Amino acid sequence: MIKLHARLSHRTDAEPFVARIVRNLQNTVDRNREILLTNQTETMVPGFRGYLMVSHTDDSSTSDSPIWPLPAELDHLAEGDVVRISPRSGEIWVMYRRASTFNSMLVTERCNSYCVMCSQPPKVANDDFLRAAYLEAIPLMSPETRELGITGGEPALLGNGLVELLNACKTHLPQTAIHILTNGRLFRDIEFCRALSSIEHPDLMLGIPLYSDISYRHDHVVQADGAFDETIRGLLNLARFQVPIEIRVVLHRDTVDRLPQLARFITRNLPFASHVALMGLEMMGFARANLPALWIDPADYQPQLRAAVEHFDRHGMSVSIYNHQLCVLDHDLWPFARKSISDWKNEYLPECDRCAVRADCGGFFASSSLRRSDHIQAIEAAASI
Repeated sequence: MIKLHARLSHRTDAEPFVARIVRNLQNTVDRNREILLTNQTETMVPGFRGYLMVSHTDDSSTSDSPIWPLPAELDHLAEGDVVRISPRSGEIWVMYRRASTFNSMLVTERCNSYCVMCSQPPKVANDDFLRAAYLEAIPLMSPETRELGITGGEPALLGNGLVELLNACKTHLPQTAIHILTNGRLFRDIEFCRALSSIEHPDLMLGIPLYSDISYRHDHVVQADGAFDETIRGLLNLARFQVPIEIRVVLHRDTVDRLPQLARFITRNLPFASHVALMGLEMMGFARANLPALWIDPADYQPQLRAAVEHFDRHGMSVSIYNHQLCVLDHDLWPFARKSISDWKNEYLPECDRCAVRADCGGFFASSSLRRSDHIQAIEAAASI
C-alpha cells in the first residue's frame, strides 16, 4: 500500500503551501510554486518554495529552513507530483501523483448521510481548507491527466464551491475526465443542477448510489429518512440537464437480496444512466464497525449478482463489477469485472503470486485482512476473460 501522508523531521513557522515536485531543473516553470526533490550532495539551486532531500538526513537543515529530508515512506514521489506541506505541524500530504490513474480530490469530510458501510465516516468540523488547497493544486496538475475523481464526504455540500472546482478543472485540465462521487440528494434543487450543467464540462460523470428499489431499505442503508426520494429526484433533475450519471450499488447483506429487483427498477425508471457499478465492500470506517451485520461472502451472492448483471446487459445498460477477486466470481461474470481498487490501497495475497489470472484480477483492499471470502484460491490454468 502506498502512503500519501507523512511527518517531516522538523517544523518551521510558516503557512501551509501547495507545490509541484521538480527533479529535473529543465522542467521548472514557477519555482515559487515548486519543490525541488534533490540529493543533499548536489548544489542547492535557489528560488524554490521548498526542498526535499532524498538522503533522509537532516544535517543541513535549521528550524527555520524550508529544507526537509524526504520521509522514507514517500520515496515514491516523482516529477510532477503535487504535495501540500504544513510547516508548523510538520506534515506533508501527497495530493496528486502524475503517474497514477487513481487520483482523487477529497474536498470535504462533511456529509448529509450516515451510511452503515461508509469507508470515510463524516466529520462535522469546518474543512474549507480542502477546497482551497485543491484550487491551488489543480493548475499544477498535468493537463495529460486521464481522469480525476472528486469525493468526500458529500461534495455537493460545497454548493457553488463545487461549481468553482469544476470550472478550475475545465480551465486547467480540459482533457481530463472528472468523476464526482455524490449521494445525489442535493441535486433535488433544480437550480443547482442548472449551475452544474452550465459549466459544460466536456467529460463529467456523477457516481450516485442507489441501494434498493424500496425506499425505506435505501433510507436504512444511508441512515437518512427521505433520502431515497431525494436521490431519485436528483437523478431525474440531472438527467433533465443531460449530466451523465453512474449508478453505484455497494454489495453487502442489506443490499444483495433484492439486487435483481433493483436492476429491474433501474432499467425501467433510470435507463438514462450511462453506467452501473456493482461494488464490493471496503472494510474501513463504519463498514469495519458494522462488519458482523454487513458481511456476506461474495461467493454466496453469485446468483443475485449474476441475475442483475445479465438483466442490465440484456437491456443494453453498461454494467461493471468492482472490488471483487476473479476467483470468487462465476466465470461468466469475468468480462464485467474491473481492476477498480486505487493503487495506493491495493494489495495481493501470497497465493496470488501463482495465480494464472492475477494480471487481470483487481486484488484486495488493504483493509480486507479483516475478512475475506472462504473461496480465495489461485487459478492454476488461465481462462479467457
